Amino acid sequence: MRWDALPLVEAAAPGPVAPRALRGAVVREGAGVSFLEVQARTVLERVPAESGLAEGWGVSPYRGCENACRYCSGRAGHRRLGLDPGAGFETRIVVRANAAQRLRVELAAPRWSGAGVAVGVGGDCYQPGEERYRLMPQILAVLRDAANPFTVYTKRPLVLRDAERLAEAAAVAGGRVAISIAFVDEQVRRVVEPGAPSPQRRLELVGELVARGVPCAVTMAPILPCLTDSADQLEATVRRVAASGASGLVPVVLRLPPGSREWFLAWLGERHPRLVPRYEELYAGGADAERVYRERIIGQVRQLAAAFGVGRAAPEVPAPCPRSHQLALV
Repeated sequence: MRWDALPLVEAAAPGPVAPRALRGAVVREGAGVSFLEVQARTVLERVPAESGLAEGWGVSPYRGCENACRYCSGRAGHRRLGLDPGAGFETRIVVRANAAQRLRVELAAPRWSGAGVAVGVGGDCYQPGEERYRLMPQILAVLRDAANPFTVYTKRPLVLRDAERLAEAAAVAGGRVAISIAFVDEQVRRVVEPGAPSPQRRLELVGELVARGVPCAVTMAPILPCLTDSADQLEATVRRVAASGASGLVPVVLRLPPGSREWFLAWLGERHPRLVPRYEELYAGGADAERVYRERIIGQVRQLAAAFGVGRAAPEVPAPCPRSHQLALV
């Protein structure tokens, strides 16, 4: 069924225990998903330095994500809002309906430094709900008018709808798209990213954006300890990214802040209980894996990126993605 054909029924706003940010929200019910439309007081937010992203500030038109990635650190945002960071993160999407208007005001403020802005860190900004709400064309116009550098983070082909706007904004403001491709094993994707497009489709998407004049990099995020971090898996992914025509590659190891940690480890305990002790050891210090592990994995990816010439190869038609030889995740 087409998205614009879905019946939307206006329901009651969240109950009296809802945080201030959600009071007065209009709740609309779609097919298995609730949309909480809010008027945000502010939209620019600090991006944790540990996130691995280059931008220090972010704007998220949506909180929650229908990609349903089990590992998503954005689940912590639902937890702070008093919403369920587990299944609720995938089925109760907060829509910041005035995101573009607030962003224009905040970028024009005298105290704003003109720092780079990450778009879509709290939920994929091109997830299915964007087909109806169309917040991104407005946000891109604001970034273009302010000549403010940006990176749009997404996994979704809907980004192609705005390719012309993205190319224009990137030329004026210094911007790019970053497609998340953490691994190229479709078997793994079905289990840990059940609502996301296949790695194959995302690799093709990189080439399509580049062909339309949109600067496009890849975030290899997140690399999952003991699941997608073998030498063969890392090499296969980097080799495919190099062939896609991506302008760069940023490796990011899995982060497990509160909200994400509980949800991911519960799934891990069900599917791969023998890995739980290793995760508890790696993440004993908090949201980030131990430093020695992170530096080793990131160093491997960077060496592979240099060896395969990421950013120098012309786009190719991606061949079928290889299967993992490390763990059967289904």
